[in-house]
Amino acid sequence: MVNDQDVPQDTSEATMSPAQEQFAQPARIKKDYAGYLVLIAGIGAFVWGLVSAVGTGWGFWEYTSGLKGVFFAFLLGIGAILIGLFQAWRLRRSVAPPPRARRWVGMLVALIYVGWVGTFLVKALTVPAIHDVSTDLADPPAFKTLQLRADNLDNVPGADDLKLRGLTPQQRWGVVHQKGYSDIRSVRINEAVAMVIAKAERLAKARNWDIAISLPAEGRLEATETSAFFQFKDDVVLRVRPSDTGEGSIVDMRSVSRVGLSDLGMNAKRVRSFLADLTGTVTAAP
Repeated sequence: MVNDQDVPQDTSEATMSPAQEQFAQPARIKKDYAGYLVLIAGIGAFVWGLVSAVGTGWGFWEYTSGLKGVFFAFLLGIGAILIGLFQAWRLRRSVAPPPRARRWVGMLVALIYVGWVGTFLVKALTVPAIHDVSTDLADPPAFKTLQLRADNLDNVPGADDLKLRGLTPQQRWGVVHQKGYSDIRSVRINEAVAMVIAKAERLAKARNWDIAISLPAEGRLEATETSAFFQFKDDVVLRVRPSDTGEGSIVDMRSVSRVGLSDLGMNAKRVRSFLADLTGTVTAAP
Protein backbone atom coordinates (compact mmCIF):
# COMPACT_ATOMS: atom_id res chain seq x y z
CA MET A 1 0.00 0.00 0.00
CA VAL A 2 1.18 3.37 -0.86
CA ASN A 3 0.67 6.11 1.69
CA ASP A 4 -0.32 9.60 0.68
CA GLN A 5 2.79 10.76 2.41
CA ASP A 6 4.93 8.82 -0.05
CA VAL A 7 3.37 10.54 -3.06
CA PRO A 8 5.25 13.70 -4.08
CA GLN A 9 3.06 16.75 -3.67
CA ASP A 10 3.04 19.71 -6.12
CA THR A 11 3.57 22.69 -3.87
CA SER A 12 4.28 25.25 -6.60
CA GLU A 13 0.96 27.02 -6.19
CA ALA A 14 1.19 27.00 -2.42
CA THR A 15 4.62 28.56 -2.40
CA MET A 16 3.95 31.07 -5.22
CA SER A 17 4.38 34.69 -4.15
CA PRO A 18 1.82 37.40 -5.06
CA ALA A 19 4.23 38.91 -7.59
CA GLN A 20 4.68 35.50 -9.24
CA GLU A 21 0.94 35.01 -9.35
CA GLN A 22 0.60 38.35 -11.15
CA PHE A 23 3.06 37.33 -13.87
CA ALA A 24 1.55 33.86 -14.13
CA GLN A 25 -1.85 35.31 -15.07
CA PRO A 26 -2.50 36.26 -18.71
CA ALA A 27 -1.59 39.91 -19.38
CA ARG A 28 -4.58 42.15 -19.66
CA ILE A 29 -4.67 44.37 -22.74
CA LYS A 30 -5.33 47.95 -21.68
CA LYS A 31 -6.67 50.64 -23.96
CA ASP A 32 -4.05 53.27 -24.75
CA TYR A 33 -6.35 56.22 -24.20
CA ALA A 34 -3.48 58.70 -23.77
CA GLY A 35 -1.86 57.54 -27.01
CA TYR A 36 -5.08 57.97 -28.96
CA LEU A 37 -5.59 61.39 -27.35
CA VAL A 38 -2.13 62.60 -28.39
CA LEU A 39 -2.59 61.26 -31.92
CA ILE A 40 -5.98 62.88 -32.38
CA ALA A 41 -4.86 66.18 -30.83
CA GLY A 42 -1.66 66.34 -32.90
CA ILE A 43 -3.31 65.62 -36.23
CA GLY A 44 -6.33 67.71 -35.25
CA ALA A 45 -4.14 70.74 -34.54
CA PHE A 46 -2.46 70.46 -37.94
CA VAL A 47 -5.75 70.06 -39.82
CA TRP A 48 -7.47 72.81 -37.81
CA GLY A 49 -4.70 75.30 -38.55
CA LEU A 50 -4.54 74.39 -42.22
CA VAL A 51 -8.31 74.65 -42.68
CA SER A 52 -8.36 78.00 -40.85
CA ALA A 53 -5.76 79.42 -43.24
CA VAL A 54 -7.11 77.94 -46.46
CA GLY A 55 -10.72 78.74 -45.54
CA THR A 56 -9.75 82.37 -45.07
CA GLY A 57 -8.16 82.43 -48.51
CA TRP A 58 -11.29 80.94 -50.04
CA GLY A 59 -13.47 83.55 -48.39
CA PHE A 60 -15.37 81.23 -46.03
CA TRP A 61 -14.71 83.55 -43.05
CA GLU A 62 -12.93 86.76 -42.09
CA TYR A 63 -9.15 86.73 -41.75
CA THR A 64 -9.45 87.53 -38.04
CA SER A 65 -11.42 84.30 -37.52
CA GLY A 66 -8.81 82.41 -39.51
CA LEU A 67 -5.99 83.78 -37.39
CA LYS A 68 -7.85 82.79 -34.23
CA GLY A 69 -8.23 79.28 -35.59
CA VAL A 70 -4.50 79.08 -36.31
CA PHE A 71 -3.71 80.29 -32.79
CA PHE A 72 -6.08 77.92 -30.99
CA ALA A 73 -4.77 75.05 -33.11
CA PHE A 74 -1.29 76.11 -31.98
CA LEU A 75 -2.39 75.76 -28.35
CA LEU A 76 -3.91 72.36 -29.11
CA GLY A 77 -0.62 71.25 -30.65
CA ILE A 78 1.28 72.35 -27.56
CA GLY A 79 -1.20 70.39 -25.45
CA ALA A 80 -0.61 67.26 -27.53
CA ILE A 81 3.14 67.57 -27.06
CA LEU A 82 2.87 68.10 -23.31
CA ILE A 83 0.49 65.16 -22.84
CA GLY A 84 2.78 62.95 -24.88
CA LEU A 85 5.81 63.93 -22.84
CA PHE A 86 3.93 63.39 -19.58
CA GLN A 87 2.78 59.97 -20.74
CA ALA A 88 6.34 59.03 -21.70
CA TRP A 89 7.58 60.10 -18.25
CA ARG A 90 4.77 58.25 -16.47
CA LEU A 91 5.46 55.00 -18.29
CA ARG A 92 9.24 55.19 -18.20
CA ARG A 93 9.46 52.27 -15.72
CA SER A 94 6.39 50.35 -16.82
CA VAL A 95 6.94 46.62 -17.31
CA ALA A 96 4.39 46.37 -20.13
CA PRO A 97 3.98 49.89 -21.64
CA PRO A 98 1.37 50.45 -24.37
CA PRO A 99 2.51 50.90 -27.98
CA ARG A 100 4.36 54.17 -28.44
CA ALA A 101 3.91 54.62 -32.20
CA ARG A 102 0.63 56.53 -32.13
CA ARG A 103 1.87 58.78 -29.34
CA TRP A 104 5.07 59.69 -31.16
CA VAL A 105 3.25 60.23 -34.47
CA GLY A 106 0.84 62.62 -32.78
CA MET A 107 3.68 64.49 -31.09
CA LEU A 108 5.67 64.72 -34.32
CA VAL A 109 2.74 66.15 -36.31
CA ALA A 110 2.00 68.61 -33.50
CA LEU A 111 5.66 69.63 -33.32
CA ILE A 112 5.78 70.34 -37.06
CA TYR A 113 2.72 72.58 -36.84
CA VAL A 114 3.79 74.29 -33.60
CA GLY A 115 7.25 74.95 -35.03
CA TRP A 116 5.77 76.44 -38.21
CA VAL A 117 3.44 78.79 -36.35
CA GLY A 118 6.16 79.53 -33.80
CA THR A 119 8.36 81.10 -36.47
CA PHE A 120 5.65 83.69 -37.14
CA LEU A 121 5.19 84.37 -33.43
CA VAL A 122 8.93 84.98 -33.07
CA LYS A 123 8.79 87.32 -36.05
CA ALA A 124 5.92 89.24 -34.46
CA LEU A 125 8.10 89.86 -31.40
CA THR A 126 11.22 90.89 -33.30
CA VAL A 127 9.94 93.19 -36.07
CA PRO A 128 8.11 96.52 -35.89
CA ALA A 129 4.33 96.26 -35.66
CA ILE A 130 3.80 98.11 -38.93
CA HIS A 131 2.46 97.07 -42.33
CA ASP A 132 3.85 99.84 -44.57
CA VAL A 133 7.49 99.70 -45.67
CA SER A 134 9.21 102.24 -47.91
CA THR A 135 12.72 103.09 -49.03
CA ASP A 136 11.89 106.80 -48.78
CA LEU A 137 10.36 107.84 -45.47
CA ALA A 138 10.23 111.58 -46.19
CA ASP A 139 8.49 111.15 -49.54
CA PRO A 140 7.10 107.60 -49.87
CA PRO A 141 6.12 106.52 -53.39
CA ALA A 142 2.40 107.16 -53.85
CA PHE A 143 -0.18 104.73 -55.19
CA LYS A 144 -2.12 106.22 -58.08
CA THR A 145 -3.80 103.18 -59.64
CA LEU A 146 -4.08 100.96 -56.58
CA GLN A 147 -5.75 102.45 -53.51
CA LEU A 148 -3.89 102.82 -50.24
CA ARG A 149 -5.89 101.43 -47.33
CA ALA A 150 -7.89 104.08 -45.50
CA ASP A 151 -6.64 103.05 -42.05
CA ASN A 152 -2.98 102.96 -43.06
CA LEU A 153 -1.88 105.34 -40.30
CA ASP A 154 -4.30 104.09 -37.64
CA ASN A 155 -2.79 102.26 -34.67
CA VAL A 156 0.79 103.16 -35.49
CA PRO A 157 2.87 101.95 -32.51
CA GLY A 158 4.40 104.46 -30.15
CA ALA A 159 1.32 106.49 -29.21
CA ASP A 160 1.94 105.76 -25.51
CA ASP A 161 5.72 106.12 -25.73
CA LEU A 162 6.95 109.20 -23.87
CA LYS A 163 9.72 109.69 -26.42
CA LEU A 164 7.24 109.73 -29.31
CA ARG A 165 4.48 111.68 -27.61
CA GLY A 166 3.47 114.72 -29.63
CA LEU A 167 4.47 113.21 -32.97
CA THR A 168 1.93 112.69 -35.72
CA PRO A 169 1.13 109.11 -36.82
CA GLN A 170 3.20 109.74 -39.97
CA GLN A 171 6.16 110.85 -37.89
CA ARG A 172 5.82 107.92 -35.47
CA TRP A 173 5.70 105.54 -38.42
CA GLY A 174 8.93 107.04 -39.72
CA VAL A 175 10.70 106.68 -36.36
CA VAL A 176 9.56 103.07 -35.84
CA HIS A 177 10.38 102.19 -39.45
CA GLN A 178 13.87 103.68 -39.27
CA LYS A 179 14.62 101.83 -36.05
CA GLY A 180 13.45 98.46 -37.36
CA TYR A 181 14.46 98.69 -41.04
CA SER A 182 17.38 101.07 -41.25
CA ASP A 183 18.87 99.06 -44.13
CA ILE A 184 15.95 99.71 -46.46
CA ARG A 185 16.87 102.78 -48.51
CA SER A 186 16.71 104.17 -52.02
CA VAL A 187 19.07 102.49 -54.49
CA ARG A 188 20.94 103.69 -57.56
CA ILE A 189 20.98 101.80 -60.84
CA ASN A 190 23.20 102.77 -63.76
CA GLU A 191 20.39 102.39 -66.28
CA ALA A 192 17.76 104.66 -67.78
CA VAL A 193 14.39 104.99 -66.08
CA ALA A 194 12.44 103.19 -68.81
CA MET A 195 14.89 100.28 -68.79
CA VAL A 196 14.60 99.91 -65.03
CA ILE A 197 10.80 99.80 -65.14
CA ALA A 198 10.88 97.26 -67.98
CA LYS A 199 13.20 95.04 -65.97
CA ALA A 200 11.05 95.48 -62.85
CA GLU A 201 7.96 94.41 -64.80
CA ARG A 202 9.69 91.21 -65.91
CA LEU A 203 10.71 90.45 -62.33
CA ALA A 204 7.19 91.11 -61.06
CA LYS A 205 5.71 88.74 -63.64
CA ALA A 206 8.27 86.09 -62.71
CA ARG A 207 7.02 86.37 -59.11
CA ASN A 208 3.41 85.97 -60.30
CA TRP A 209 2.46 89.43 -59.13
CA ASP A 210 -0.69 91.00 -60.55
CA ILE A 211 0.52 94.11 -62.34
CA ALA A 212 -1.95 96.96 -62.04
CA ILE A 213 0.00 99.38 -64.22
CA SER A 214 3.47 99.77 -65.70
CA LEU A 215 4.50 103.12 -67.14
CA PRO A 216 8.17 103.17 -68.21
CA ALA A 217 7.88 106.76 -69.42
CA GLU A 218 6.68 107.92 -66.00
CA GLY A 219 8.94 105.58 -64.07
CA ARG A 220 6.11 103.92 -62.16
CA LEU A 221 4.94 100.37 -61.61
CA GLU A 222 2.18 99.15 -59.31
CA ALA A 223 1.42 95.51 -58.55
CA THR A 224 -0.11 93.16 -56.00
CA GLU A 225 1.30 89.97 -54.49
CA THR A 226 -1.06 87.38 -52.98
CA SER A 227 0.06 84.97 -50.25
CA ALA A 228 -0.42 81.22 -50.60
CA PHE A 229 -2.70 80.10 -47.77
CA PHE A 230 -4.52 83.13 -46.37
CA GLN A 231 -4.55 84.84 -49.78
CA PHE A 232 -3.41 88.08 -48.13
CA LYS A 233 -2.81 90.84 -50.67
CA ASP A 234 0.10 93.26 -50.41
CA ASP A 235 0.34 96.21 -52.80
CA VAL A 236 3.64 97.40 -54.24
CA VAL A 237 4.61 100.62 -55.97
CA LEU A 238 7.96 101.23 -57.65
CA ARG A 239 9.11 104.77 -58.40
CA VAL A 240 12.12 105.37 -60.64
CA ARG A 241 13.55 108.86 -61.26
CA PRO A 242 16.67 110.14 -63.01
CA SER A 243 19.55 110.83 -60.64
CA ASP A 244 20.58 114.42 -59.93
CA THR A 245 23.70 113.98 -62.03
CA GLY A 246 21.74 112.52 -64.93
CA GLU A 247 23.73 109.28 -64.73
CA GLY A 248 21.54 106.31 -63.94
CA SER A 249 18.33 106.21 -61.91
CA ILE A 250 17.20 106.39 -58.30
CA VAL A 251 14.78 103.61 -57.37
CA ASP A 252 12.30 103.77 -54.50
CA MET A 253 9.91 100.99 -53.54
CA ARG A 254 6.98 100.77 -51.17
CA SER A 255 5.06 97.68 -50.04
CA VAL A 256 1.83 97.86 -48.01
CA SER A 257 -0.38 95.09 -46.59
CA ARG A 258 -4.09 95.57 -47.16
CA VAL A 259 -5.10 94.09 -43.79
CA GLY A 260 -3.57 93.61 -40.37
CA LEU A 261 -1.61 95.77 -37.96
CA SER A 262 1.71 93.96 -38.38
CA ASP A 263 3.02 92.32 -41.55
CA LEU A 264 5.45 90.07 -39.60
CA GLY A 265 8.29 91.55 -41.64
CA MET A 266 6.95 90.34 -44.99
CA ASN A 267 6.93 93.75 -46.69
CA ALA A 268 10.52 94.46 -45.70
CA LYS A 269 11.55 91.01 -46.93
CA ARG A 270 9.77 91.66 -50.24
CA VAL A 271 11.46 95.04 -50.75
CA ARG A 272 14.92 93.66 -49.96
CA SER A 273 14.51 90.67 -52.26
CA PHE A 274 13.05 92.59 -55.18
CA LEU A 275 15.61 95.38 -55.10
CA ALA A 276 18.45 92.87 -54.78
CA ASP A 277 17.27 91.10 -57.93
CA LEU A 278 16.61 94.38 -59.72
CA THR A 279 20.03 95.85 -59.05
CA GLY A 280 22.15 92.73 -58.80
CA THR A 281 23.93 94.27 -55.84
CA VAL A 282 22.04 96.83 -53.77
CA THR A 283 23.83 100.16 -53.52
CA ALA A 284 22.39 102.88 -51.34
CA ALA A 285 21.71 106.15 -53.09
CA PRO A 286 23.51 109.21 -51.72
